[in-house]
Amino acid sequence: MTYSLIARSGPHVAAATASYSLAVGNAVPALAPLAGGVVSQAFTNRLLRHHVLAELRRGSAAAAALAAVQQLDQEWEKRQVAILPWAGTGAAHTGSGCSDWAGHLVGTDYVAAGNLLAGPQVLADAAHVLKTELEDLRAARNESAAGLAQALLNAMQAAEAAGGDARGRQSAALIVCAAAAPDTNPAELAMDLRVDDSEDPLGKLVQLAALWQLGAVTPPAV
Repeated sequence: MTYSLIARSGPHVAAATASYSLAVGNAVPALAPLAGGVVSQAFTNRLLRHHVLAELRRGSAAAAALAAVQQLDQEWEKRQVAILPWAGTGAAHTGSGCSDWAGHLVGTDYVAAGNLLAGPQVLADAAHVLKTELEDLRAARNESAAGLAQALLNAMQAAEAAGGDARGRQSAALIVCAAAAPDTNPAELAMDLRVDDSEDPLGKLVQLAALWQLGAVTPPAV
């Protein structure tokens, strides 16, 4: 149904997601300045995002947050949840009831998760690209929101090239949050881009990110 990535670099954490479903950005990812990032997907329980971020705000590690929210869901084996805090190891859960192919990968500064995918290569290729991109950002001392966003976009395109969602394409989203942002509700995001219904959602998302970048470096007309 969906594949998603969460990554962190410097003072930013970001999440990207794509799916053959309407408006995936509304249902799957969430970020918070004092917590980190979470995606909740498969047979999606949107409330899990709130509970995970609350656990992270209280200082829980990702694995502990995952264990805590499991107790709140009577259909846990139908859920797929991935978590990346601002510091420390990420965590993920892929329930036995998620549609094949389903799985997740946890790296040093990223988490990848997907279900009803064309196969395991979708996440493997995305993770490989994302790991390389994050290393390049560190080497270049690039801590910008735009740099992290581009890393995620490149990884998502690698996932799509490997087959992506086995059913097809419809929507995609990309969000970025700064650690120094106020902890408001809704979250004060540095970037919040969504393509809710398109034959080429990732292509449109790349275009929106380019427009966002143009706006970030060019003062608006008065």
